[in-house]
Amino acid sequence: MLVLMESGVGDALDGLQDSPEARLTRVGEGDRQAFAALYDATSARLFGLVRRLLVDPAQAEEVTQEVYLEIWQTASRYKPERGSAISWMLTMAHRRAVDRIRASQASRDRDVRIGIRDLDREYDQVAEHVEVQLESERVKRALRSLTELQRQAVELAYFGGLSHTEISARLHVPVGTVKTRIRDGMIRLRDTLGVTS
Repeated sequence: MLVLMESGVGDALDGLQDSPEARLTRVGEGDRQAFAALYDATSARLFGLVRRLLVDPAQAEEVTQEVYLEIWQTASRYKPERGSAISWMLTMAHRRAVDRIRASQASRDRDVRIGIRDLDREYDQVAEHVEVQLESERVKRALRSLTELQRQAVELAYFGGLSHTEISARLHVPVGTVKTRIRDGMIRLRDTLGVTS
C-alpha cells in the first residue's frame, strides 16, 4: 500500500529524526552515525562554551573531547522531559570546564605551597657566621664564670649528652649532687647571659 503525504510532512518528520534530542536518544542506543551527526551539529557550540571558560585552546579541546566521551557513555540517561538535549550537553560541558579550572587552581596552589616550603631563603652567610661566633664567645665566657664543678657537670650534660646517672658514675658523686650542680650552673648561666625565664 502506498501512502502519500502532503508536501512538507515528510520534511517535518526528517526534522524530528535529526533533532538533537532524537540523535541523543539514538546515541544512547549505540548509534555511531547519530553520534557523528550530533557531534557535527553541536561541537562548535560546546567547544565555544568550554573555550570561553578555560581560555587555553589545548585545554578546551581536551575538555570538549572528554565531554563527548561522557555523552557517548551516558546518553542513555538523558531524559527529554527534563530539558533539551543541547541544554543537557552544555551543562555537562560547563561542569567539566569548571572542574578543570578548579583542578588547575588546586595544582597551582599546591605548587606554590611546595615551592614556598622548599625555597631556600637567601641570607648573608658572613653575618650569620659572625653572629654564631659572637654567641659562641658569650657562652664560653659565661661558662668560665661557673665553678669548676658546675662547669664540668653542665658540659657533660649539654655538650657530652650524658644523663644524670652517667655523669654521677663518671664523677663518682651522687645523682642528687649532679642535678644540683647542673641546676645551679644553669641559673648562673642564665643570669650571666641575660636570658629571661
